[in-house]
Amino acid sequence: MSYSGQVFDETTQALLSPQDYANPTPQGRYHLVVVGAGPAGLISAIGAAGLGAKVALVERHRMGGDCLNVGCVPSKALLEYTGYHKNPDFSEAFAWLREVRAGIAPHDSVARYSEAGVDVYLGDASFNSAGEICVNGNPLPARRIAICTGARAAIPPIPGLRESNPLTNETVFDLTQKPESMAILGAGAIGCELALVFARLGVEVHLFEMAPRVLPLEVAAASEAVSQALSSAGVILHLGAGVEAIEARTDGEAGHCVSVAGEQVLTSHVLVALGRTPNTETLNLQSAGIEMSDRGLIVTDSKLRTSNKKVYAAGDCTSALQFTHHADAQARAIVQNTLFAPTASVDKLVVPHCTYTKPEVASVGQNSEQLKAAKIEYDSYEFDFAELDRGRAEIEGSGFAQVYTEKGSDRILGATLVGHDAGEQIAPICLLMSNGLGLSAAGKALFSYPTRSEYLKRLADAYNRSRFTPRVAAIFKTWLGFTA
Repeated sequence: MSYSGQVFDETTQALLSPQDYANPTPQGRYHLVVVGAGPAGLISAIGAAGLGAKVALVERHRMGGDCLNVGCVPSKALLEYTGYHKNPDFSEAFAWLREVRAGIAPHDSVARYSEAGVDVYLGDASFNSAGEICVNGNPLPARRIAICTGARAAIPPIPGLRESNPLTNETVFDLTQKPESMAILGAGAIGCELALVFARLGVEVHLFEMAPRVLPLEVAAASEAVSQALSSAGVILHLGAGVEAIEARTDGEAGHCVSVAGEQVLTSHVLVALGRTPNTETLNLQSAGIEMSDRGLIVTDSKLRTSNKKVYAAGDCTSALQFTHHADAQARAIVQNTLFAPTASVDKLVVPHCTYTKPEVASVGQNSEQLKAAKIEYDSYEFDFAELDRGRAEIEGSGFAQVYTEKGSDRILGATLVGHDAGEQIAPICLLMSNGLGLSAAGKALFSYPTRSEYLKRLADAYNRSRFTPRVAAIFKTWLGFTA
């Protein structure tokens, strides 16, 4: 099957940033002006409009933000395509991502939000000297303002990096020809996922990470599982040393020379995946009296209020946890707190995350290494997916689950899952944590047999066995002696 990626790109552009679009004329004062049409902004705007509020939404680039255009959607489309096809073709894989993106685009389109009662403005937003929010220099009268401008790829001060015009998540999905080779800087979730994609597409991939292991924020066992998988896919790992410099090749070939720990690696392309920078520098926040952190993040309290009582912020421009689902939850709080009494708090949200390599790595709460570093006493319950009957029946049934509970209690402090569909399998743990239910509550549920979800019941059984102390055993023995 072949796809025409260019057609889908034109379709997406027409939906998310139509060239012939004319901004509306402000009519009176808005209950809420939202700046930024990524996940946080879109949900804030349509949620508030659905309750009858007058809402304006400002976007300077394309509706949908990073998640739809240059993040979750295209990266997962490529992971699925390259994992499904044994010998994936580069052009067809990238055309597939554009088809997927075009299929979702109507949900985030200018037309949909306009039809939902949101006044959509395409252009640059900033605060003027009077502290008013403006689009293209024109004030938008507002009772409350929500800043949801997201973040972009950070370009660290590595000598020669910026001059090499590196790829980032914002440009890598625009490739039209397969690279011969690629140096990926950073082995976090983005770096690992894209390393796997390009290795599957037949690109020689070098993955660089300053930490001694990939996914350094995950437990060591999870990092090791992903490291082995990447190596098996052909990714060449360079761990434990930072990239010192990047220079143009001097052998007459186009490309780059990446220097690290006395070694030089020649590649045709460089991709940066070394963190994110908030999109706040053009907003003129100081004119509105809005405090910012040293990293450029907008400072907010647990209700998402900034130092300006009229202005709130949500999503990647204010949060260190930069996930679409976290932005979603914050947006729902924004709607409550800007339109009604500010009672919605986000400081106790249970926020999972997942790296969609094969195997997947999903985590929530604190892991064992973080608990040890914080000197928090805990109990650990671990189960190998291969011990499940479903795991024994599968060709690739390996993986594990680790759940950490408060010492002597079943209150869940965190969990790490590694294996097939780990991002799906961690969902019931998130449900337990969000509702204040302990690990033992999972023992009361029934799970279909044979499924991977049975791991949770096995862990609940392990916790219940831990309560069977010698004293409890003695009491049972006495009772059973009387009833024999």
